[in-house]
Amino acid sequence: MSRIKEAILQSIETKQNILKDPVLLKLIEDVASACSTAFCNGNKVLFCGNGGSAADAQHLAAEFSGRFYYDRPPLPSEALHVNTSYLTAVANDYSYDEVYSRLVKGTGREGDVLIGLSTSGNSKNVIRAFEVANEMGMLTVAFTGSSGGKMKDVVDFLINIPSEDTPRIQESHILIGHIICEIVESSIFPKE
Repeated sequence: MSRIKEAILQSIETKQNILKDPVLLKLIEDVASACSTAFCNGNKVLFCGNGGSAADAQHLAAEFSGRFYYDRPPLPSEALHVNTSYLTAVANDYSYDEVYSRLVKGTGREGDVLIGLSTSGNSKNVIRAFEVANEMGMLTVAFTGSSGGKMKDVVDFLINIPSEDTPRIQESHILIGHIICEIVESSIFPKE
């Protein structure tokens, strides 16, 4: 029982640290605004990550392309890892480091947003995708842990969770992703 309480308290503490950080709160607001602008301009929001971060990427893309709080038109958003034939072919024929960058190059365009999730901030395939997205004029956003890793140097927006504990970071990535989805949905499709 004590470990359960300890984990919950650690999760709360991480979120309280986010709540106390005005710079991080402003970044969340700015990313939501950038996503809204992209969608309103006919662009899309792409997501990528590995492992649990891939699951979170897919979850957040579905919130945009499906619905969040209420019924409204879908927003063009996709997680880049969902085509397993593509993923395994490129990993085999090129390198796993290229699986996202090639898809960004093939489907991304100027004005799109690429959101990459990595608790360490050092996932080579996500960094490579950011590099290609930057060359193409896409807006880049990293969701990371406290240090930002190598991603901090290659993105327009760094949302670095004040923690080094992978589960606490991932829980906060989903929280912030949900907040962004809510802001975007309500700004593009305000309830009457």
